[in-house]
Amino acid sequence: MKTEIRTRAIKLGFDACRFTTAEAPSTAPQFNEWLSAKRQGEMAYLQRNAHKRVDPRQVLPDARSIITLAVSYEGPAFESEASVTPPTGVIARYARFGDYHDVIGERLRRLTEFANTLGAGTRSLWYVDTGPFLERDLAQRAGVGFIGKHTNLISRQLGNWFFLSEIITTLEIEPDAPEKNRCGSCTRCLTACPTQAITAPFQLDARRCISYLTIELKGSIPLELRAAIGNRIYGCDDCLAACPWNRFAQDGRLMREHARGDLSTPDLVGLIELDNDGFKRRFAGTPMLRTKRRGLLRNACVALGNIGNATALPALSRASNDTEPLIAEHARWAIEQIESRAATSRAFTDTPAR
Repeated sequence: MKTEIRTRAIKLGFDACRFTTAEAPSTAPQFNEWLSAKRQGEMAYLQRNAHKRVDPRQVLPDARSIITLAVSYEGPAFESEASVTPPTGVIARYARFGDYHDVIGERLRRLTEFANTLGAGTRSLWYVDTGPFLERDLAQRAGVGFIGKHTNLISRQLGNWFFLSEIITTLEIEPDAPEKNRCGSCTRCLTACPTQAITAPFQLDARRCISYLTIELKGSIPLELRAAIGNRIYGCDDCLAACPWNRFAQDGRLMREHARGDLSTPDLVGLIELDNDGFKRRFAGTPMLRTKRRGLLRNACVALGNIGNATALPALSRASNDTEPLIAEHARWAIEQIESRAATSRAFTDTPAR
């Protein structure tokens, strides 16, 4: 049964297919402690469905197994990332594709239908980053990879660049061996984090994470964290990119044809000029619709405040009068930052030589 499912998964485009039981993850107590410390920020859904996350059988009664799958999004399209220069923004690698929920979801649906034919009365549910699971913990138990010190999953074959998805099923499938941690003494991911959101090895305060600040947070970005965001406008890859296991990462097959080259170096000034219809057209079919116009333009304003110059001031001035207060607030902040840098530069230039 395992061989049949795994073979079908690979044919459908998945890069890894592993199996574990539907038993509760051993890390459930640590997850509850993390919630108690309020480190999830405004992600209320994590608290709301915590009882399911710590017990997969709350999702599907009589579940016996969980099929954990990975899809790589590594590829040569990102080799030129280091050449990104102002006034452009940086979008997290995973979001520079068509929406992975749709791309992977269609394949996962077909794999689930196949699994259901392997046993009479089989019931299964599939999820792509939407299920109430501690999916990284389950994936480590299934042997897909190991949870690194940055709290993300690392694969010895795929590095850090892959999506996870799951099928929980009433089929009883022999579990695979778990993966052990292979971080060793490396702390590159901790050092790489611009906001020190990784407070200790295997400890993340989401409230400081740039991915949280630019995607999950719905209100104003805290003043003390804006400068550290730099020109990142949707997510952050710094801790993932620092991992030495990426040297073994294999190019993804499934996502390659869904790459969006126009999202590699987005023009920040052009972004803050978008109206709601323009935003929807530009980001249709991508994960970035999730932030809505107000969130993305908020982020673009912060990026311009950090790396923009006087050429951005007319567009920021218009944005400062936007009917959306969140955008207007961050545009005014960006104007202040650019004008402050210009004033400092003039003062330095005007200082007579001695």
